This record gives sequence, C-alpha cells and structure tokens, in this order.
Amino acid sequence: MDTKQRQILQPPPLLEVGSPAVTALTSQLDVDIVVPVYNEQVSLPACIAKLHAHVNRDDFPFIARITIVDNASTDDTLKVARDLAACYDGIVVHHLDEKGRGRALRQAWLTSTASVVAYMDVDLSTDLAALLPLVAPLVSGHSDIAIGSRLTRGSRVTRGSKREFISRSYNLLLRTTLGAKFSDAQCGFKAMRADRAQQLLPMTTDGEWFFDTELLILAQRMGLRIQAVSVDWVDDPVSRVDIMATALADLRGIRRMMVAGWSGKPITPSANPELAATLPEQLPNQLGRFVVVGIFSTVAYSLLFLAARTAMGAQAANLFALVLTAVANTAANRRFTFGISGPHDRGRHYVKGLIIFGIGVAITSASLAILHTVAPTASTAVQLTVLVVANLAATVIRFLGMRSWVFPWRRSHESMTVASDPTHYQPFTPAEPVEGGSQS
Repeated sequence: MDTKQRQILQPPPLLEVGSPAVTALTSQLDVDIVVPVYNEQVSLPACIAKLHAHVNRDDFPFIARITIVDNASTDDTLKVARDLAACYDGIVVHHLDEKGRGRALRQAWLTSTASVVAYMDVDLSTDLAALLPLVAPLVSGHSDIAIGSRLTRGSRVTRGSKREFISRSYNLLLRTTLGAKFSDAQCGFKAMRADRAQQLLPMTTDGEWFFDTELLILAQRMGLRIQAVSVDWVDDPVSRVDIMATALADLRGIRRMMVAGWSGKPITPSANPELAATLPEQLPNQLGRFVVVGIFSTVAYSLLFLAARTAMGAQAANLFALVLTAVANTAANRRFTFGISGPHDRGRHYVKGLIIFGIGVAITSASLAILHTVAPTASTAVQLTVLVVANLAATVIRFLGMRSWVFPWRRSHESMTVASDPTHYQPFTPAEPVEGGSQS
C-alpha cells in the first residue's frame, strides 16, 4: 500500500466485522475521528466533505477514519450520514437511540480499533490546521490526551463577549473547585490514546456535555499527561446548545466530582496497573495525620493566644496566634498529611493555605463577636473555650478545603498520585455498533 496516497481504511465488502482479515486491516488505523451529530442534515455533508479532504492530504501523515455518530436525530441526519458513508471511503456510521455527546463518544471510542481516538464538533468551529498537532503527540506516545484550547496564548478566537465570559468563568470554577490544571474543558476538539480511553471511559458516568470535564478530571487524578493545543476557533452563531440547562448540569457534575474527591478511595490496581505503586493513602489515614497536626497546632495556638492576651485584646490575640500557626500548619499538612515534598507549587500551596486561614479567622472572629454580644464580661477561659470549639469547626472546613482545593492532586519527586476515586463511578458497558458505513 502506498502510504503517501494513504487511503482511509475500511473492511472490504465481503469480509465480516471481527474476521482475521478485517482485524489485520483495521489494526493499521492510526486515528479515528468521531463526529457526534443531532439534527444536522443540512450542515453535515459540507463538513464531512471538508474533513475527509483534510485527512486525505499528503501533509497529513496518518491513516485516519471518520466515524459519524447519530444521536437520535429526528430529521434525516441518519440517512444523510449513510449516503456520505456510501460516497466516501473511510466513513462509518453509528446510531444511538438516546441523545448525548458523552454517550456518542463512549460508544465510538470503546469500539474503535485505532491507536488514537479523537472527536470534533460537526460545525468545524476549530480550524482543521490544529488536527495534526492534536494527534501527533498521541501517535508518538509523548502524551496521553490532547485538547484544543481557546484560552492559551497563540489561540485566535472569534466569539461574542457573552460566550467568552461563560467559558472563562467555567474554567475558573473548575480550577477553584476541582483543581483543574487544563485550560479549556469544553472545546469540542479532543483526542486521546486508545489504551487510555479503554481505562478511563468505563469510569465515566455523564452522557451529556459534562462528559469532557469528567474525563479530563479523572485523567488528571490518574496522573495522565494532558497536552493543550492552541486553536483558531470561530463561534457557530446558530448553535442550539441550551446554555442555562447545560450550566445547571455542569454544576451538578462539579458537585458530584467534588464529593467523589472527598471520598478518599484510590484507583484500584486493576483499573490502572502501572499506577498501583503510587496509590494515595486512604481518607482515614490522611484524616488521622491531619488530626495529629491539628492537635499540635491547637496547643500552639492556645499557648500563643494566652501569652498575647496579657498584652492585647482578644481579637488581636486571636489574629496573632492564628497567623503564627497558619504557615506552620500548612507546611506540616503539605508534608505529612498529603505527602508533598520539594519546591513544586509550594508558593501556590501557601497562598491557598492563607485563604483557608482567612476562613478560619472569619469563623473564630465571628464566634468572639457573638460571645461578646451575649456575654460581654466573659472570662479569658470562656473566651478560649469558645475559640477552641470554633477552631474545631474551622479545622473540618480546612481539611475539606485542603483536600479538594489546596492539594487536589499529590506530586512527589517523580510521580503523581490520585486524590480521589475514579472507580466511584459505575462502569459503562458499550453497545455493539449498530451499523457500518460503506465498505471499500
């Protein structure tokens, strides 16, 4: 076969799927590009023709296939997809009876024989010039996942201020609540190694728009390498995405993943054998070490408060004691509770630790203010008792904040470990492909 001409591979017409001859052919497939569609009978032909021409260019060096997944369309999208598969080599068609981008991608990716699986939105808002930079690091094995990003330097984006604000706000929310390290969760232009897809996809549950975010957060927690590719992107002015419904669904997804992040169970070795040696400690062990650090911190705080109380007011003494113990507490938890050593992200950890400290100040200061309102002549012993109780409440909040925000993932000298349990999610069992495209 002349690789320069590089015809897109399909099983020949007289061979059955699953036969040795078909397996030998499809095993050569480098990239499977999935295009999920719902009621796209008008735009689908032009978009597929453009994508097909692009992956058949001489400067695109990989053997590729296009997989159209119809998500329960109510118009003639499925018929149009079948017609396209009959007209072009290297196009297959799947049909699902239920809507959802996540469902479409799980169905196509889990049944693909390609080395790399990818997807893009049917409107081709992302310039196809970014396709080769997206998949090349995955074919070479350099990265595990690649995402198109509209928020990195070098990207050129044309869209309204409303969508720009929503996009940036959503990604900021992911960074603050889930500790996301990637720059753009929802850009419809992603790819991943097929072996990683086989590991990750059974752990996902979302079948809609939050699927992208869930997949990336799980990948990050597993320590996989996620590479961002700057893209040129033009907003589709006729997009039918329900922004409000999608936003509410995303918030529910974020809440669910935060709860999973607090559960403390590690990835099981069966789900990811190569990470077995770097599994994190269970929640009880972390909590136990956190309590030990908290006891020493509370004793130090009490002694400092009593010493300072003789020279200043209760609020000032409280602030003084908290400031001195906050940095030491963050350092101790960083090292002993969450197992982080070395200078990596140390400054960011301390800044976030101070924010958590600020919440503690607010709780304890409010408790003092309430005490002085209710009992203006309360003794120092009573004041200290109230502050210790308030500090216990602040400690619970501090632990949850440190575990889900300050140290959402743990990096030692050479390995990244998991801060939560992706296996908390029920496995997804893929359905068999219901239809194949043209066989050339």
